[in-house]
Amino acid sequence: MADRGARERMVFSAAQLLRRHGVTATGMRDVVAHAAAPRGSLGHYFPGGKQQLVNEAVEWAGRYAGNRVPRFRAALGESATPSGLFAPMVGQWVEEWDRVGFEAGGCPVVAATVDCADENTSTRAAVAEAFTAWRRAVAEVLVELGVPGDRAGALATLMVSSLEGAILIARAERDPRALHAVATELAPLLDGALT
Repeated sequence: MADRGARERMVFSAAQLLRRHGVTATGMRDVVAHAAAPRGSLGHYFPGGKQQLVNEAVEWAGRYAGNRVPRFRAALGESATPSGLFAPMVGQWVEEWDRVGFEAGGCPVVAATVDCADENTSTRAAVAEAFTAWRRAVAEVLVELGVPGDRAGALATLMVSSLEGAILIARAERDPRALHAVATELAPLLDGALT
């Protein structure tokens, strides 16, 4: 991110800090320091303050997750299946935690949901849109793989919600077995949806 502008670095840094510490424990000064950005740039780029920055970080995270789905699909080649798509969605978390530990955190969208979506309408809207963008990307690839359109949205919701739940359990237990369990147990259901 060093080659990016200060604004983009701050949004990225906010997402990274949210996933580690949550919204409440992430301070604006922490974001500026993490992004190596000038302090005065906060007010310039984010006149809506922390709420605007959190919302933009959540939106970024939703786009990021959604953009990864077609890349996972492309890496599978001709032998792609719905369970094959879900495996790298799960595997990216296992790999990251193996590499840097559970301190890397979880999903910034979930952190924002837990910390402030109930009391903040704009954050709730940003969270909802982030999940929608991610589920839409998964559903589009599922249709491409041969899942009927009338089932693809529901299966995308199942995949994303199972993954997010397993991430929370894995972080609490400091063990990725919940992620392995959802990948294994959902595989026959996902592949059974192919026409």
